[in-house]
Amino acid sequence: MEMENRVCANFGIRYPIIQAGMIWCSGWRLAAAVSNAGGLGIIGAGSMYPEVLREHVRKCKAATDKPFAVNVPMLYPDLEAHMRTIMDEGVPIAFTSAGNPGQWTSTLKASGVKVAHVVSSVKFALKAEAAGVDAVVAEGFEAGGHNGREETTTMVLVPMVRDAIQLPVIAAGGIADGRSMLAAMALGADAVQIGSRFVCSEESSAHPAFKQRVASAKEGDTVLTLKEITPVRLIKNAFYAQVAAAYGAHAPVEQLREILGRGRAKKGMFEGDLEEGELEIGQVSGRIGTILPAGQIVAEIMHEYEERRALLASTARVV
Repeated sequence: MEMENRVCANFGIRYPIIQAGMIWCSGWRLAAAVSNAGGLGIIGAGSMYPEVLREHVRKCKAATDKPFAVNVPMLYPDLEAHMRTIMDEGVPIAFTSAGNPGQWTSTLKASGVKVAHVVSSVKFALKAEAAGVDAVVAEGFEAGGHNGREETTTMVLVPMVRDAIQLPVIAAGGIADGRSMLAAMALGADAVQIGSRFVCSEESSAHPAFKQRVASAKEGDTVLTLKEITPVRLIKNAFYAQVAAAYGAHAPVEQLREILGRGRAKKGMFEGDLEEGELEIGQVSGRIGTILPAGQIVAEIMHEYEERRALLASTARVV
C-alpha cells in the first residue's frame, strides 16, 4: 500500500522505510534493491575513496530508476570530493552525519540535492533545522555504529525531537520490523531508518561471516563504548575485550586510540575477522535471526506494519 506522508512525498518513495548508510555494508547493490522495493536505499560513503563512491553511484543509477541517497559522515577526510560526486552525478538525496550540517547543506540544496541530517539530541536537531535541511534523522542509543554520547534512547529521543522542530522526523535505532516501525510512527516519526536488519540482507556488502554473527546475536551481545574517541556500539569479541581491559586499567585516550588503530571496522565487517575486527551493529541484532533479500525485508516490514496498525485500530476502546 502506497503511503502518503511528508517523507514519501519529499523523497519520491513509496514507503517511509530508509535503509541506513552503513560503512562496509551498504554499497550500490543494497541501495538499489531497497529503492526498487519502494524504500529509500542509501550508499554508505564513509568507507569509500572518492573514485569508489563514484563507481557505486553510477552502478546504482544503472540498477534502479527510483530515488536513492548517499550518506556522508562529515568527519571523513574525503568529504569535499564525496560532496562533489553527489552533485556532479545528480544524486537526489544526501544524508549527512557526524558533523556540522551548516557546512554543506546550502551548497547541496543549491545543486538540487535534498538533505537529511542525523542527530542524537534535540540540540543538534534544532541546529540541523536552522541549517536548512529537509529532514532530521533522530537516532537513539540502541543504534549500531557511531552513536550519541548522551545515550538517549529512541523511545525518548523521537518525541522530544518531534516536539522541538517542524521538519519531518525519521526515527532510527532499534527498528527492524513492522512493530517497531509502528511504534516509531506513534511517537511522532514520519519515517524510519533501518540499519542492522539490512546488514543481514543478501545484497549487503558485509562479509558473510559478519552477517552470520549478527544473525546469531543474542540479547546483551552488544555494548556502547569508546565514548572518549567516538561512541560506537560493538558486538563483544576479542577486540572489545582489549578495549574493556584498557578501561579497567584506566587507560588514557591515547592508549584507546592505539588499540583501535586503523582499519578495524574493515577487518571485522568487510573482511570477516570476527575476533580482531570492530563489529558495529545495533542492539536490535538480538532479534534478527535470518539473512533475506532486501526486497523481502521491506515487504515483510510493511506487511507487519499494516497488520499491527489494523489490529490496534480494531481493538481500540474509548474509556
